[in-house]
Order: sequence, then C-alpha cells, then structure tokens
Amino acid sequence: MTRHFNIADLFELVVDRVPERTALVCGDQRDSYAELDARANRLAHYLASRGVGAGDHVGLYLYNCNEYLEGMLACFKIRAVPININYRYVQEELVYIFDNADLVAAIHHKEFSPHIHAVRDQLTGLHTLVHVDDDSGANPAVIDSLEYEAALAGQSAERDFAERSDDDLFILYTGGTTGMPKGVMWPHKNVFYAALGGGGFFHPDGPIERPEQIAERVGDFVMVGMALAPLMHGACWWFACIQLLAGHTVVLNPNHHLNGEQVWDIVEREKVNSLTIVGDAMAIPLLDALEANPGRWDLGAVFNVGSGGAVFSPAKQDAFKKHFPNVFITNSFGSSEGGAMGMDGGGKRGQGLGNVQRSPFMSVLVEEADGSYREARPGEKGIFARSGHIPVGYYNDPEKTAKTFVQAEGKTWSVLGDEAVLEEDDSITVYGRGSNCINSGGEKIYPEEVEQALKHHPAVFDCLVVGTPDERFGSKVTAVVTARDGQHLDLDSLKQVAREHIAGYKLPRELHLVPEIPRAPSGKPLYPKALELVSSGQYRQA
Repeated sequence: MTRHFNIADLFELVVDRVPERTALVCGDQRDSYAELDARANRLAHYLASRGVGAGDHVGLYLYNCNEYLEGMLACFKIRAVPININYRYVQEELVYIFDNADLVAAIHHKEFSPHIHAVRDQLTGLHTLVHVDDDSGANPAVIDSLEYEAALAGQSAERDFAERSDDDLFILYTGGTTGMPKGVMWPHKNVFYAALGGGGFFHPDGPIERPEQIAERVGDFVMVGMALAPLMHGACWWFACIQLLAGHTVVLNPNHHLNGEQVWDIVEREKVNSLTIVGDAMAIPLLDALEANPGRWDLGAVFNVGSGGAVFSPAKQDAFKKHFPNVFITNSFGSSEGGAMGMDGGGKRGQGLGNVQRSPFMSVLVEEADGSYREARPGEKGIFARSGHIPVGYYNDPEKTAKTFVQAEGKTWSVLGDEAVLEEDDSITVYGRGSNCINSGGEKIYPEEVEQALKHHPAVFDCLVVGTPDERFGSKVTAVVTARDGQHLDLDSLKQVAREHIAGYKLPRELHLVPEIPRAPSGKPLYPKALELVSSGQYRQA
C-alpha cells in the first residue's frame, strides 16, 4: 500500500522503527510506540463498527490524557477527523461547536457527561459517545456513553485499514471574530509541512521528500519534550505530533491547572529535555516556583525552554536564563491558520512582538483601495501572511474563508491578522493583531461576545470590553460599563450573570463604571476612547 504524507501513515512508519520506545506519558499513564499504535487501532475499529468513516467528525472533549492522542490517531487511521473541544465551554458554546462541526461521535471525560446531556436534544447527528473514566462521580449512562476500555475490548489491534490520502483533513477549532470558534481545515500534507516541520525540526537536512524518510530520520537519542498547554489548543496538539513523528517522547501535564511545583516535579521525574510554554502566563508560575524553592529539583536534563502562542517577554526569557544558564530559549510565531511562522530572530529589539525572516512563503501583504492584495515593499506596513502549504478554509464558513484566504500576485495566501512591517533587510517585524482581539495567556477573547454576555445583566445599559495589560497573562479582559439609572452594579454580580453565557476565562477581571459609553454617531464602538477612560483610573471599581 502506498504511503502518503498522512499523519497516520507517518506515525505507523515511526512505530515500526522504534516499537518499544516510550511514546507518551501523562501522569501514571505510559504508552510505548507499539502500545499507542495498538490501542489506536482498537479504537479505530470500534469507531468503524459504529459507522464512523472517512470524512466524519469525532469530538475530543477531554483533559490532557493518553486517550486524547489515541483518539486522534484512531480517527486518522480510518480517515475520520478529530475535533478539539474546549472543555471550559458552557452550554451555548458547546451546542455551537457540536453543531457547527457536525459531530457524529465524541470521546469525553466522564466529568462532562452532564454537559453533553444538557445539549443532547439539540444535536441531530451525534450517535456515538465514549467516556474516559475519572473520579468525578458523573453518570455517563444518561447519555448512553460507553466506557473507553470497554470500547477497546475485543477489537482488533491490526492495521487492516484502507489507503489514506495527503488531502485527508486535520481540523483545528480556534476562536472566531464573533467569539464563536471556527474550524481551520488543514490537509494532512499541508499541516505536516507548515506546522509540524515536515520531519525536519530535528534534522540538519530539513524537511523530508518521501514519506518513508520519516522513519530514517529517527535517531538513537530520545528527546523528552513536555508541552504545558492543554491538548485542546493547537500549540500543544501540534507539539505532540512533532514529537511522535520524530520518535521522541511526549510528556503531558495531567493536572487541570498549572501549578509550578507540580510541573517541576514532573520535569525532574521524567528527565524532560525540552519544555514548551505559552508566554508569560505560564512562565510566571514556573519562575515563581523556582524562586521559592532554590535547589529543590534536579533539572539538569533541561536544555530548551520554548514559547509560542502568546507574548514571551524579554524579562521572563532573561529570568529563565538565570535559572538555566546553558539552556537555549526559543520564541516562536505561529497561528491556527498559518502553522509555524518562524522564530524571533532578535532583530529590531524593542519594536513589535518580534522579528522573523521573510521567505518565498512568508511575507507581508498590503491591501489596496480596491480590496486586492499585493506583497509589501521594504518599509511598508501590512498584514503578516503565508502561502504554500496553508489551510483550505474554515469548515462551514465560506464567508470567513473568503476574507482570510486571499489571492495576491498569482498565489493564495492565508492572511493572519497580525500587523507587520517588511524591513529593509528583508526581515519581518510583527506588531500583533490590528483588531480588538484580546490575547490573555494564549486564549483568544473577542470583545463582542463578552459584551453580549454582559448585557444579560439587568443593570447594564451599555458596555464595551477592552484588553488591558496584565503581568502574568499579557492582557486581561476589562469591562467599561454604563449602568441603568438607579441600578447597583459590581464586578462579582456582572461575572455571575455573564458566566451563564461564556466560559470563565472570558469573564472581565476589572470593571470601570462610566457615565456614557464612547460611540460614534453611527453607533459603532470607539474602543480607543474606552481605553482612555480605563487609563484615567477615575472610573475603576474596587
């Protein structure tokens, strides 16, 4: 059977090269490459027996666990598509993603059974549920969900699957401009080269040219890598794939919250070599734990600390260097629609979020008056963009697809939304989102959605939401509100009402009560004016 640049094909080639090597560790769970492959095969056969096939979508509604990656691989093996579900979503958001993604099956932690039960009547296509056991005490019987190990029991561990394709889809759901998630559709070959390094991250010869080369690249040195973000986020999911396709070991954080001491306990125990974080939001508790516990851990195995997905400030990078003087620090740029966009090269220090090298597939686009695009000339500001191996669009959303994937000078580009300047030395300085999107610890939060949730409070007359600086998370959600006459309003009650409509991480952390919300005569919000009101400090509520 012909092998393709399909993640399942590539993974199986690696398995056959190093079957006994440890592939995956999460708490007490450990899988060798052969065990991970066999368990994924059994799950794939179970899903197939339930009618799940090529092109069908299967939700992964899970905390970090080995079953998450087993589920991903099982889907790929039968040409189905795993869908990442944010486990912090509340009912409205959950209904949206289950429906928008056209899920026919879902693998979930038992804890989430009541959440699925609450929305089940609104979902027409969902026919198969499998739960991973936990100590939550929830009752999966109410949604007729089969226990995970029972689903695997009696299923074949053989690879008797149909031939796959380069164009099978890997869909990554990410925040949208309305706050609702959107599914970025990546053909396997494209995501392999754009986000997973094409098999060249750990090899001097760069990306592979034939699928079979992936096994030839597996060396004798095993790098133990740990990504601290949840697998439901692309940064961690893709990191895990990179590790597995290189024959390395993936270590996951089994804890549901980031605790610096717990993380360093794992790093010491598993002799982690490379630690991947999401900006300062993760750096701060890790550094605080090191400062509070000098000499507690033997962390001599660590030789790399890398970040992506949020601002990793020079101050926090320097702090890591203090504790790990021989460790190299990496600060990556990337996005759900662009994959890995390069490393901060340190150029133009102090300007923007960082500086990366331009390439034939990485550039800055300028939008002309007629709506067309062209590549920027040196010194021009535009939008950071990628061509070549890119997604084919957003699932179930042709309108957003047309806005994000554009034509320029004979090529299709993914316009990523970050403002950037093409420098005279042909490098690109990235300045960040030109929109009002709030990046809080790597989470994308869109003001319009939060504003709608806040307006459910009976005392809210009008409001805007802005991002303001936060030492740990980079930015925090700040609400600027005008209360109704005679009504009392405080932050706690505002959060309590909004929590019924949006996830907790989107809730405002600060409240400013102002006499009037700044809007243009047309009614459009004036966010810069709202920020000025916040900056004045005179309207902040204790």
